[in-house]
Amino acid sequence: MTERVYKKTSGNGDIALYLGKRDFTDHVGSVDIVDGVIKVDPANLNGKKVFVYLACAFRYGSEDLDVIGLSFRRDIWIQRVQLYPATGGSPTLTPMQECLMKKVGEQGYPFSFQMPTDLPCSVSLQPGPNDTGKACGVDFEVKAYIADKADPADEPAKKDTCRLMIRKIQFAPISNKPGPKAEISKQFMMSDKPVNLEASLEKEIYYHGETITVSVKINNQTNKIVKKIQLSVEQLTNVVLYSSDTYTKAVSTEEFGETVESNGTLEKSFQITPLLANSVEKRGLSVDGRLKDGDTNLASTTLSQGEKEIQGILVSYKVKVNLMVAGGGLLGGLTGSDVTVELPLTLMSPKPAEVADISIEAMEG
Repeated sequence: MTERVYKKTSGNGDIALYLGKRDFTDHVGSVDIVDGVIKVDPANLNGKKVFVYLACAFRYGSEDLDVIGLSFRRDIWIQRVQLYPATGGSPTLTPMQECLMKKVGEQGYPFSFQMPTDLPCSVSLQPGPNDTGKACGVDFEVKAYIADKADPADEPAKKDTCRLMIRKIQFAPISNKPGPKAEISKQFMMSDKPVNLEASLEKEIYYHGETITVSVKINNQTNKIVKKIQLSVEQLTNVVLYSSDTYTKAVSTEEFGETVESNGTLEKSFQITPLLANSVEKRGLSVDGRLKDGDTNLASTTLSQGEKEIQGILVSYKVKVNLMVAGGGLLGGLTGSDVTVELPLTLMSPKPAEVADISIEAMEG
C-alpha cells in the first residue's frame, strides 16, 4: 500500500517541506505528533536561518483583504522551532521521518510538534452561494521560512517560504452507549390532564449519513388533538474568540401526519437523516475542514475533556421532537400549542483503517 508524502518547495528553491500525512487525529486525551522534515540548501541563505512553525488560527475574512493592512486571521496557538543552523542534539526520529530522511539525505532537518489537547478541530463555516474567497473557520498550517529571527517584524517574502495546510480531526469512539431519553408532561388551559411525550434514540453516536431512528411515545390525556409530529436535527455552533456566541441552524426537518386524538396514545419510531447535501446553500453551517476542494460533511461533534475552555469553533447537535397540538372544531387552529423535547446527538465519522506500509511518493500540494 502506498501512502503519499506531501512536499512543498519555496519559490527560491532553498527550502522544501515534507510531511507524511495531512490529517492528525485528536484522541481527546492526546493528539498525534505533527512530524516532518525540511530540506535546506544553505548555498544562498547568506547567513540567514531557517525556521518552521505550526499554527492554529481562526480565519474570518479573505486573504485578498490583507493587502490593505487588515488582519483577518487570529492565531489561537503557534509554536516555532529553529531548524538551521541546528541548535541541539540529534532528535529521535519517528518511522515517517526515517523514511523522509532517506529520501532527503544530509540536507534534511527533522521537526516535531505536539499540539495541546485544548485546541479546536479543523472546521469551516459554509459560505453562501454568492460568497467568494476562502471560507471562515479554524485551520492549521505548517510553514517553513527563511529569516534572521524566529518572529521577524516583517512577514518573510513568499519566495522564502513554503507551507502546507493540515487538519486536526476527531473520530467516533469505538464503544457506543445506549442513546439518551427525554420526556415532558404539558398541560393546557381548559384541560385538566396533560399530554405526555417521551422520546429516545437507539444509541449515543451516529455516523455521518446514517439514518437516525427516534422512538416516540405519546399519551394524550387532554381534550385536544395532536395534529402533527415534527422531527428536526439542529446544529449548534459555538464560536469562542473575544466572546462566546452560539448559532443554531436546522440541518434536517421531517414532518409526519400522524394524529393522536383526545385520550389517545401512540407509540412509533420515526426516522431522519441529516445530510450536508440537503443544506449546501445554507450559509454559516459548520462543516468539517477540508483540504483544497475535497468532499466534506457536516462538522463532527466536538469531543473534549471539559478541563479547559477551547477557543475557536465547537460543534454539537440535538434532535428535537415537536408535537403540534390544537383544539377541535373551527377555532382549534387558533388555540394550538407545541410540546417539545430535545435529545443530545453525537454525529461523527468512524475511525478509518490504519495504513500499514509506508512508501515515498512525493506529492506537491
